[in-house]
Amino acid sequence: MTDEVTKLSVLVTGGGTGIGAAIARRLAHEGAWVTICGRTEKTLLATAEAVNAEVGRDAVTFHTADVTNEADVARVVAAAAAWQGRLDGVVSNAGGGGALAPLHEQDVDAFEAIMRLNVTSALLLAKYAVPFFARGGSGSFVGISSIAGHVTHPYFGAYPAAKAALEELIRNAADEYGAAGIRFNAIRPGLTSTELLSFIKPGTDVYASYDTNTPLGGASEPDDIAQLVSFLLSSRASRITGQVVNVDGGLSLRRGPDFSARVPSHPITREKLAALVTP
Repeated sequence: MTDEVTKLSVLVTGGGTGIGAAIARRLAHEGAWVTICGRTEKTLLATAEAVNAEVGRDAVTFHTADVTNEADVARVVAAAAAWQGRLDGVVSNAGGGGALAPLHEQDVDAFEAIMRLNVTSALLLAKYAVPFFARGGSGSFVGISSIAGHVTHPYFGAYPAAKAALEELIRNAADEYGAAGIRFNAIRPGLTSTELLSFIKPGTDVYASYDTNTPLGGASEPDDIAQLVSFLLSSRASRITGQVVNVDGGLSLRRGPDFSARVPSHPITREKLAALVTP
């Protein structure tokens, strides 16, 4: 346990489950005040109550919000800042992908919704957090990206493009706001043992495709990402900004996973594509 995040006030989006919940738990155990948000009150309440019971104090509070809605984001950022009278950090964790399909089968509306969920949400968080950071004299913003933003993930549609865009948003923000003492960094998790990815189990072809291409083997735990988040929020990382750090067991050294068995139209052939042209 460290004390560098003690008494910091941090907002974590998508904090009810998975990596977001692990981040909230880690920060609370290390002495921070954590506001979590998400769309499902039941999971937010369960996480807040569980973590507060573990640490023996009301370290975690929550608000329901849709991070793609500007009014919701403005409200939640203001609430997080008001709780302890300041805002020291934001973790843009909420995100996700869509249906597996090759690009020529992607629904445009669904594609744009994934971009909004992963990229526009981070923009909105930065837009409303930066003034609170400036008022406090400093701030740290951490975006949760994915190895999909760096290595190809065939059939993942908008998700790789969205995570790559998130990373460039983070780098540009680091450059724009450095003079104000505000830091922006991102983390690229690889395969991580969360509820969302519970279907990727040892013994399955998809898990094997990760495991084979991961030098350290296996999957990461959510707390592996949470530990790095804690570091990046803390004074220990005071000279680190504009960086994207992999937590993937070395997977990005090789290649991304193989989900082709879950895509009905795989493999893509010239004949299949040509048949799509209306005579």
